[in-house]
Amino acid sequence: MSAYWPWWAGALGLAVLTIGYTLATDRSFGVSGAWERVLHWRREAEVERREEGLADEQALVSALVAATAEHFGTLPAAPVPAAPVPAAPVPTGPVPPAPAGPRRGAQARPAPLVTQAVLLVSIFVGGLIAAVTSGRFDLRFDMGAGYRHLVTGNPVAMIALLFTGGVLVGFGTRLAGGCSSGHGLNGCGRLSPVSLVATATFFGTAVAVSFLLWKVI
Repeated sequence: MSAYWPWWAGALGLAVLTIGYTLATDRSFGVSGAWERVLHWRREAEVERREEGLADEQALVSALVAATAEHFGTLPAAPVPAAPVPAAPVPTGPVPPAPAGPRRGAQARPAPLVTQAVLLVSIFVGGLIAAVTSGRFDLRFDMGAGYRHLVTGNPVAMIALLFTGGVLVGFGTRLAGGCSSGHGLNGCGRLSPVSLVATATFFGTAVAVSFLLWKVI
């Protein structure tokens, strides 16, 4: 029995995860953004609390009035009632349906912080279950024999290279506005031009580096 699952099982799992996450949260799927928000959970929780407080229109108006009084030292004048405007004629023909989806230029807030924390925990637990059930679970601090053979066998140098590579990957992810899950799975599925360019860039770079390691070095 092979230790690896068939390729179509992985493709089906990724499709179910991506589509299910989008349907459940009405947000784009992405791991790097979720990780960044969970790391700064105090700030994100405060932002969510403020947004919930301003969801009510009356609470929003009260907050704006209070902020105006604090900044200018006086309350804004009461609005003058406008003159009545004659009603527009009612069209007799069929009314076109309203466009679906968010307004152009409107950017939805990320999924709730708890949802993204559950996503990250589920990725870890799912990978652990897959490794244990396949009999391939092995706790180690390197990338395997192939990495030691190609790069270095020194444990200290190996950890330093992995740490540096992780920092560079994180920097590139934030610079590109998303990772392989956000751009490759979700963005390309939505035919986003930015995601298509970003995915082609990091996959092309990965292919070039792999060719360099295995064929040249």
